[in-house]
Amino acid sequence: MKKYDDGGWNPYLAGALVGVLAILSVGITGQFLGASTTFVRAAGAIEQLAGSDRVETNPYYQRVSPRFDWQAMVLIGVLLGAAAAAMHDRSFKVERIPPMWKDRFGGNLWKRGAVAFLGGIFAMFGARLADGCPSGHGLSGLMQLSISGFISLAFFFAGGLLVANLLYRKEG
Repeated sequence: MKKYDDGGWNPYLAGALVGVLAILSVGITGQFLGASTTFVRAAGAIEQLAGSDRVETNPYYQRVSPRFDWQAMVLIGVLLGAAAAAMHDRSFKVERIPPMWKDRFGGNLWKRGAVAFLGGIFAMFGARLADGCPSGHGLSGLMQLSISGFISLAFFFAGGLLVANLLYRKEG
């Protein structure tokens, strides 16, 4: 496989493999790809393990039913697959602060952690407010030729471009 400037995989091959995964997901489980609901289900399952009976009476948890399912397996597979790919092409490294962040915002670990944590909160809030994440609305929506899938994916890209421009534009 041809390596790119950053040492990563061919994006066309990676995209095709995600497409195959999406088709297999629908064919085997009858479910489209998605990820954000898994975090809600995990939170509910952890709360149940802690002995809380609020999960049974919470309307939101009744709708998403806390459990370990195929989506959790996909997320575990993404984590393990990414680690295996990074080790295979020797691009794996542990970084406390990525160089691009350090050049732009400095090397304060707490600041980086706080921004990452806050970003995660906003991303999860938005995903749950929209009743799905970019993989659910974007990838799975496009597989179904859903108008909402095309619209949401366009806004995901526009939002990503805007935030990347605000965070990483060159000064001067």
